[in-house]
Amino acid sequence: MSEVQFILHAEPRSDLGKGASRRLRRAEKIPAILYGGDADPLPITLSQDEVFKALEHEAFYTHIITVKLGEREEKAVIKDIQRHPFKPKVHHMDLQRVSEKDTIQMHVPLHFVGEDVAPGVKQGGLLTKDLVEVEVRCLPQNLPEFITVDVSALGLGEVLHLSDLVLPAGVELMELLHGHDLPVASIHKKGGPSEAAEGDEETGEG
Repeated sequence: MSEVQFILHAEPRSDLGKGASRRLRRAEKIPAILYGGDADPLPITLSQDEVFKALEHEAFYTHIITVKLGEREEKAVIKDIQRHPFKPKVHHMDLQRVSEKDTIQMHVPLHFVGEDVAPGVKQGGLLTKDLVEVEVRCLPQNLPEFITVDVSALGLGEVLHLSDLVLPAGVELMELLHGHDLPVASIHKKGGPSEAAEGDEETGEG
């Protein structure tokens, strides 16, 4: 986990319901809920501007966030974000409390490196990315912002699976825990089976 820190200033809210939420949004506020842990769910209000600036950073989505409620602080992660259908605004957020001693499950993005030097690509192959994120289980302090997928040694016709990934210490992949060693990336010839099938469909339509 990087040293970057995200802090959201929140206020408890008692005025609930759709009408109250609409009033908050008109005031550039976001209705949200903070839940989990040993405490009851707490309806809160967040700043639209503060949240939107934080959302510009990819790390915000997979980071332990400090929620400040006056003098009190809670550690949480983002579990759900509801956005306006066309305006750059957030409608609602779900935040889950985290504890240093309890594991959490989160989806984190995959960052692919080495495509330009991969032997299969140099031979004219095409890299296919089968996954763009994975679900991990770990303690909050071990939560990675992303997982690096190194494809620099991948040859033509070869496949990289979840079990081939190098994981940070203390991090487990949920799919592997369930016995699913899914493909992450592969390199195949251009005009391979998938592209040929698309070409056949276009010919049939013609």
